[in-house]
Amino acid sequence: MDVSLIWWVGVVGVILGMLAIDLFFFHREAHEVTSREAGIWTAVWITLGLGFGGIVAWRFGLDFGAEYLAGYVIEKSLAVDNIFVFAVIFAAFSIPARYQHRVLFWGVVGALILRAVFIAAGAVLLERFHWTIYLFGGLLVITAWRMWIHRDHKPDPANNPAIKWMQRRIPMSSELDGQKFFTVQNGKRVATPLLAALVAVEFADVVFAVDSIPAIFAVTSEPFLVFTSNAFAILGLRSMYFFLAGMIERFRYLSAGLSGVLAFVGIKMLLIDVYKVPIVVSLGVIVSIIGVSVIASLRQDGSASLLPEATDQTADPSAGLAEAGRVDHRR
Repeated sequence: MDVSLIWWVGVVGVILGMLAIDLFFFHREAHEVTSREAGIWTAVWITLGLGFGGIVAWRFGLDFGAEYLAGYVIEKSLAVDNIFVFAVIFAAFSIPARYQHRVLFWGVVGALILRAVFIAAGAVLLERFHWTIYLFGGLLVITAWRMWIHRDHKPDPANNPAIKWMQRRIPMSSELDGQKFFTVQNGKRVATPLLAALVAVEFADVVFAVDSIPAIFAVTSEPFLVFTSNAFAILGLRSMYFFLAGMIERFRYLSAGLSGVLAFVGIKMLLIDVYKVPIVVSLGVIVSIIGVSVIASLRQDGSASLLPEATDQTADPSAGLAEAGRVDHRR
């Protein structure tokens, strides 16, 4: 796949432009994102992501288009599963809905930078040391097994290593000060719970990247496709979080489905020198596993719709978790 510099510059420009529009034109002031607003933005990001896949297929061929789509589906599916973790983090640090978008925005910026580094490192390793493909494959199989046996595990932000490290080195305030990550108390500069939530989100994304980056390398070895499928899936993470407010528990079988996907792509990597699974077959298997897990979840829940019951209500998944008493608030 011959990708010129102009394509890289163009993609990065589009990503930065959309982030700027999102932050400075639509979310300059702190406000509670409604399900309707989040739904519109979710549709915009998905359309943009799928549209780019069409451009890839048109410019570079159908096989590369299918590889991008497979990577996009994997990353998007993992993002839905990760939304619950973000909701737990916001509930644990008592972050109001109107400030959650700011945390997620900078979390996405950090995620894009971190994943670009991971992708570059992974591409170099796979190119220079072919045996690392077996390392990645084994890692995915182990991750799939751990995801399966811990599919009902609830994360505990209080035990987050990054938070513990920050608390030992940075003075922390128990009070929020608007959208500020730092504030001044008694003449001393201290961090607010908003910064703690951001650190927890960034740490969670590092853990997520360990799953998603090798998984996408299993369906394509092209760094351009790995990066763009990751980027366009992550860009819609904030709006998807708010759009799925109150519906997170409906996807009870998604973790099981994701463990199946990771096991499939891990085995695919381990068998790469014996049999190379066609990308169309890989895409079909991935979509089928995710589709079955989602349909089974909705049938178990007794609902056939993914739409919120009231699209004009404020979307705040963390509020529901807090009311249910599933996490302890830090005050």
